[in-house]
Amino acid sequence: MLKPESNAVWPAEQDPSGTSYADVAVIGGGASGTLTAIHLMASRSHALQVTVHDASGELGKGLAYGTSDRRHLLNVRSRHMSAFPDIPSDLVEWAKRTGRQPDAQAFLPRRDYAVYLRETLDRLRDERLTFRAERVCDVRVVDGGFEVLAQGGRTTRASSVVLAHGNQRPAPLTVDGTELPQAPWHLADPWDVDRLAALPEDAVVVLVGTGLTAVDAVITLLDDAPARRVVMVSRHGLLPEAHIEQNSTAWLSPVPEGPVTADQLATLLRDQIAAAARQGVDWRAVVDGLRAPTPSLWQRLDHDERRRFLATYGRAWEIRRHRMAPGVAARLDRYREEGRLAVVGGGLQSVADRDDRAEVVVPGLAAPVVADAVVNCTGPMSDVSRSTDPLLSALVSRGLLTPDPLRLGIACTPHGEVLDATGAVVPGLYVVGPPRKGVLWETTAVPEIRNQAAALAQSLPQRIRALTPA
Repeated sequence: MLKPESNAVWPAEQDPSGTSYADVAVIGGGASGTLTAIHLMASRSHALQVTVHDASGELGKGLAYGTSDRRHLLNVRSRHMSAFPDIPSDLVEWAKRTGRQPDAQAFLPRRDYAVYLRETLDRLRDERLTFRAERVCDVRVVDGGFEVLAQGGRTTRASSVVLAHGNQRPAPLTVDGTELPQAPWHLADPWDVDRLAALPEDAVVVLVGTGLTAVDAVITLLDDAPARRVVMVSRHGLLPEAHIEQNSTAWLSPVPEGPVTADQLATLLRDQIAAAARQGVDWRAVVDGLRAPTPSLWQRLDHDERRRFLATYGRAWEIRRHRMAPGVAARLDRYREEGRLAVVGGGLQSVADRDDRAEVVVPGLAAPVVADAVVNCTGPMSDVSRSTDPLLSALVSRGLLTPDPLRLGIACTPHGEVLDATGAVVPGLYVVGPPRKGVLWETTAVPEIRNQAAALAQSLPQRIRALTPA
């Protein structure tokens, strides 16, 4: 199993100055960073030295797959979650070898997927790979590449840097522009499973957010505590839709050419869903069929149309595109039937501190909720200019990194080349995964991230040679 460099599994190559060197520094060891390292190791056609930096010391987890609760399931079937675009059976075969659910249609536990990523990298790694369990606090452009500075003072010189930090934690919860206090009832981290499970057996909990993060929190809170009650609240009060048990029908929609508008895309989806229904095909096949052309369609929306799409259609698309496993949806239906779960819209009207509890007013409810906990499940904060991460803050402050115009991620090219505050490409600096959302929209799920990682790994040797002085 992978161990950090401190255990001397992969000693770093040292140059005469004592600073360790890497051709590629991958910053982040969640799914994005681990998939990038996997594809760099899978190619035996180059001798690039790769260093992966991750503060947690555990590759593969990140926010998405770091849960310890086995009831938190992937929201994509195993057959679509292979680390390799050209070996779709890889995860399923791994599940068979390791005694896990071998059904290609299954939704594996999230934490098992982290194990799969780690073991896949462990199988492929060789002397080219170094793993450092450390937090990177800055990246500076120097002659011949970059200096990667870690907390504690250790420095790596790298020809190229891949930012693979994944999703950031949620922005602080605010009501009327005021942040919620740091009170005992305020749980700012929705992934702190131990703290959720430790709430009183009869606790009343308000989850702010109704997306997939909130769904996982509901299961942790309610599955083993019949006396607990949860109120999920968001602006729209919409839960993710559910996958159906079997969904293998392909539906190819006619994709328009040239510039498009948000309304045209909405009309296209409605018309194709209606056409599919007439053929007995479920709407999910239509949504999934539009997955591949989504980045191209997104790039053909101008800035104002992208903003209109987000405001008018964004949430309706997200709940259909990023769905719950059938078993998870059934659990939530049961909780609602039992009266233990309420899902309401309208957002938060007010939150008042009542010492060890909070009084929460939600427009969709007839009376205030006296809550033992209010949990921030609003989803990842995408605006890097507001990030408290030391690395992102440092890069933004120097203009080496800037948010995209809609602040959905990092300004970059569709191929992941980072753009600085002037709009120029930063040679040798790349981003993989969710921070490409502003330019691609479809970039948060493993099938897209693995494709990005594979493409970058294939092109990096040539790009590094082009940047290296003769």
